Amino acid sequence: MIFSSVPKIIPRVFLILILVGLFFYFSSFASDKKDGIENFPDTFQPYLIELSKKHPYWNFRALYTNLDWNYVIDQENIYGKNLVPKNYSDSWKNTKPGQYNVEIDSGWVDSSRQAVEFCMDPRNFLNEGCLFQFETLSYEAHTNNLNSIEKILYGTEFYNTKVSYLNTGGQIINMSEKYSDLILRGGHTSKVSPYHLASRIKQEVGPFLSHSSISGKVSGFEGYYNFYNIGATSSSEPMGAIKKGLQYAKDGKGASQATKDKYLIPWNTKEKAITGGAIFIGSSYINVGQNTVYLQKFDVNDDRNGTLFTHQYMTNVLAPYSEAKSIYNGYNKSGLLDTPMTFIIPIYNNMPSIPTQNPNINSKDFVKDDKKLLCNSDKVNLRTGPSTSYEIITTINKETKMTRLEKGRQAGERWDKVKLDNGIIGYIFQNYVSEIPEVKIERLELTIDNSTVLKGEKKQLQVIIFPKEASNNKVIYFSSNNKVATIDDKGNILALSSGKTIITVKAQDNDVKSQIEIIVYSPVTGIKLDESEVFLEVGETFEIKGRVEPEDANDKTILYNSSNTQIATVEENRIITAHQEGIAKLEACSKENQNIKAEVDIYVVRQLEASEIIFDNSLKVSDFTISGVDYNSNTVEDIKSKIKTNLEIEIVNDKNQVLQDTDIVGTGTKVRLKENGQIIRQYKIIVYGDCNGDGKINSVDLLVLQRHILEIQTMGQIFVKASNINKNDKKPTSVDLLLIQRHILGLQIIKQ
Repeated sequence: MIFSSVPKIIPRVFLILILVGLFFYFSSFASDKKDGIENFPDTFQPYLIELSKKHPYWNFRALYTNLDWNYVIDQENIYGKNLVPKNYSDSWKNTKPGQYNVEIDSGWVDSSRQAVEFCMDPRNFLNEGCLFQFETLSYEAHTNNLNSIEKILYGTEFYNTKVSYLNTGGQIINMSEKYSDLILRGGHTSKVSPYHLASRIKQEVGPFLSHSSISGKVSGFEGYYNFYNIGATSSSEPMGAIKKGLQYAKDGKGASQATKDKYLIPWNTKEKAITGGAIFIGSSYINVGQNTVYLQKFDVNDDRNGTLFTHQYMTNVLAPYSEAKSIYNGYNKSGLLDTPMTFIIPIYNNMPSIPTQNPNINSKDFVKDDKKLLCNSDKVNLRTGPSTSYEIITTINKETKMTRLEKGRQAGERWDKVKLDNGIIGYIFQNYVSEIPEVKIERLELTIDNSTVLKGEKKQLQVIIFPKEASNNKVIYFSSNNKVATIDDKGNILALSSGKTIITVKAQDNDVKSQIEIIVYSPVTGIKLDESEVFLEVGETFEIKGRVEPEDANDKTILYNSSNTQIATVEENRIITAHQEGIAKLEACSKENQNIKAEVDIYVVRQLEASEIIFDNSLKVSDFTISGVDYNSNTVEDIKSKIKTNLEIEIVNDKNQVLQDTDIVGTGTKVRLKENGQIIRQYKIIVYGDCNGDGKINSVDLLVLQRHILEIQTMGQIFVKASNINKNDKKPTSVDLLLIQRHILGLQIIKQ
C-alpha cells in the first residue's frame, strides 16, 4: 500500500472546510448492500430471475459500490495489474508498443482494456456455471462435508489420497488422513468454506501433486509448501513467482513473529500450509469484506477501510471465471446446488447499457440489426456467446419474442445476438428464429385510477396499445412539468409538488401519442410559528407570523384562537391585542386539518414607560428582536452595558439557562427584563451568520446551514433568520453559505 502526504501549512479555517468537504466526499463513495432481486438495476434483474426460478433458495445481494464504471476500469487497466496467457488472441492482450507480448510473469502478458471490462462486468457471468465467483466464502458447518470436498477434488491427484510429504530433513512423512480431511479441518479453523479452499488449490497448483509449489523439492526450499501461492508475485526470473511463494512459506518474507504465529508459518508440513494459508485467505480477504472470488480479484468494496484496487489476490484477469467454473462443477457433482446460498454481486455507477462483449467474439462477424424475432422451436438454449461451447443463460420455447441486436454473418453456423422481452441478452442459432412482420402502433389509451395524486404518492399509468400485435410496443413518457410530477420509463408517476402537469405517452417508432392531465395535491403536514412565547404590555399589539408545512401546501389558511379573550384576543389578520395582565395561549390550527396545531404562550404585563428601558443606538430593536450586536464584543456584560433600565436584566440561552457576565451571547439568546422576579418583557438576539447560537461565525455555521439547506437537519426559526445574511425574509440559500464563507476568510464582513 502506498501512502502520500502533503507537507503544507494550511490555515485553520481552510483545514476545517477541507475536512468537512472530505467527509461528504468520501461518504458519497461508501458501499451499500441490499438483499433481493428487486434491489438490482434493471439490466441485472432478468438474469437473476431466471436463476431464481431454477434455484429458489438462492439469495442475491446487490453490492452498490458507488464507484463510477469508467473510473474503476481506469484503476484496473494499469500495466501489470491484470494478466492473460501469452498464447491468447490479441483482443485479450495489451497491444501498446513496448508493452505488447512482454512477459510480466513466465507465459503471462498484460491484458487489454476490453478484457478487463468483460471480466469486471458482473452481468457477463449471471448464469449457473459462472455465478460462483460471487458466492460468499464463509465456513458453514451444516453444508460442508468430506464427501463434497472429494467430489470437488475428483480428477486430480488429491482425490481420495492420503497425505504424504517431505519434511525439511528430507524424510518422507506418511499421514493417515486424506487431503479432504486437511481441507475440511483448515476450513473450520479459518472460517473459510472448504469447498472454496479445495477449488482454490485446484486453481493455483493444478491437478498434480508434483507442482513445484507443493512438491517440497525446490532447491533452497526443501520441505516447504504453499498450496495457495500466497506471496507468489509476478517475476521474470525462471520460477521466480513460485520461489517468492515458497520464501513466504519458509519465513513469512520479513513478517513479524506474531504474524507468522497467526498463519502457522513456517509451512513445513502440508497441514500447516493448507490451514495456515486458509487463515491467511480468511483474515486477509474473506473476513474483511473481500468474501467472494470476484472481490478478491477486484478490490472494489470499501468494507476493508483500506485503499481500493490495491489488495488483490490474483493477477489472472480470468481467475474469477475459471474458479467459478471449478466451484460450480464441484457443487454440481456434490448435489449442493439446491442448498441455500448467498451471492454478493457488485454494481457500479454509469455502467454501459449492454454488457461488455467477450474478447473472443469477433465484431466483424456481426452487423447491427433491430428486427423483431420469434423462436420457432421448443427448448432452445440462449448462450453467452455464438457457439455451443459458451455457457447457457436460459432456455426458451416456441413463440418466445425477442429483438435482434446484431445479425451473425459468420462462416458456417450463424448465430444472432438477441435481447429477450424480459431484458436478457444472449446468442441464439439463426435456424431457431424467424422474423416477425412489422406492425405499427395505431392508437394509445391511457388510464389511471385517480388523476388527482397526493404529493409524495406514486401512481401507475396504464397504457393500452392498439393493435396489441404491434411489432414495437415501446412507448416514451413525458411530463410537461417535472417540478410537479415525473414519470419514468415504466409509467410510474411520482408526485413532487402541488400543481398540474400533462403526461404525454408517445409511440417510440411513430408520432402516435395520447395525453392525460395529472393534478398533484399537497396536504398540510404541520404549522410553524415564529415565536413560542410573546410578552406584551396592556393595549399593545403584535403580529404573529405563521406558516404551514410544506411550503407548497394547497390550503395555507391558518385559523387562530385565544384561550382567554379577556387577557388577549387574536384577529383573522394574525394581530394579537393585549387587554389585561395575565397569561393566555394562542392556538393556531390548519383550516384543512384542524388536528394539526401549534401554540404560543402570551404574557400580558404592565405598560412600560419609554424611560424605563433605553437601548444603545448600536442595537437594532424591532418586534422583540435585537440585532446589531458586535460579535467581537458580545458577552453578557457587553449587552447589559448597552441597556439602561432599573429593571432586573437576565440573559438566558435558547434552552433558558442563565448566562454569566463573561459568557458569549449568540443567536437565540433571550434578554429578559424582570420586576419582582416576574418577566415583563423579553427580546431575542440575532447575530447574522451565527447559525448555531454560539455567538461565533465559523465553519461550524457553514455545516449547520448546509445541513438545513439539504433538509438533513432543520434549524429553528430564529436561526433561519440569522442565516438570511441578505435580510430579505427569504429562505437561506447557497448564496448565504457563500457570504458566511467570505466572512470567515475575511473577504467580506457580514453587517449586523
